[in-house]
Amino acid sequence: METYDILIVGAGPIGIACGLAAQKAGLSYVIAEKGCLTNSLYNYPLYMTFFSTSEKLEIGGIPFVSISAKPMRPEALEYYRRVTISNHLNVRLFEPVEDIKRTEDVYQVTTDKGSYNARHVIIATGFYDIPNMLHIPGEHLAKVNHYYKDPHFYAAQKVVVIGANNSSVDAALETYRKGADVTMVIREEGIGKRVKYWVKPDIENRIKEGSIKAYFHSHVKAIRETEVDILTPEGMITIQNDFVLALTGYQPNFNFLEKAGVTLSRDAKRYPTYNPDTMETNMPGLYLAGVVCGGMDTHVWFIENSRDHADKIIAHIAGKKRS
Repeated sequence: METYDILIVGAGPIGIACGLAAQKAGLSYVIAEKGCLTNSLYNYPLYMTFFSTSEKLEIGGIPFVSISAKPMRPEALEYYRRVTISNHLNVRLFEPVEDIKRTEDVYQVTTDKGSYNARHVIIATGFYDIPNMLHIPGEHLAKVNHYYKDPHFYAAQKVVVIGANNSSVDAALETYRKGADVTMVIREEGIGKRVKYWVKPDIENRIKEGSIKAYFHSHVKAIRETEVDILTPEGMITIQNDFVLALTGYQPNFNFLEKAGVTLSRDAKRYPTYNPDTMETNMPGLYLAGVVCGGMDTHVWFIENSRDHADKIIAHIAGKKRS
């Protein structure tokens, strides 16, 4: 079996950036991705606009040209796809990694299609695949979704949106404008501070005028086929409902990290252990890149500020190889 210098887990923007950097350094590598190319981006809402401008989403020094300053999801998919294909990156799609084990100086990585040997492993799996659950009655009904894709589906329906950050606000505004009767349930006192600055006044004004109903300092306590119970500061209320969008955030696959030997902090944040200068974890030759580095603080890392993880990691690996 061929032993690669590097196996990269995840073909999102940061995983692709690691592949580009490895290729440039002359290192052998393979990228294993459990879904399609840039799987998380593919599953973003159809009309999502990035907070970052296009030049801050560039990887490998390859220009990202978009129609407007802040690109939308289709433009990002086009960019990362063309980068991957035009550079002939060694990507294995729809091949989830099931196990990572270190044997002497080599990692054996098992997927659902086979196994690979690699001297180094980079985990760049993001955080979008595991939603934060509500743990309330009715959460598993078919009408409840932890992901939002297209507003047309909710036209003329009574929709409850749980949360007050970017995904929740976008869903509330877009479904409202397609004719949904929208109610937001927000545990804090207002709209999230990290909401995109050009969107925040829009949602606040829609709430103020009553076009979108909002319950602050409130929690959904139970979901039924045609109703939702909401605990508000004034007490429990029940409203009619067709669909619930529980957009309460997501988390990295902590079980996968721990199974690979990565030490996590024992508090609620579950920060993984790594050297910020090299991105190497407590496991020799095992690195983290991108959002997965932030534990439960998934808002800390994103494409714009974690692109350099690829260069740090590859420089460290190349330096070890030269020595």
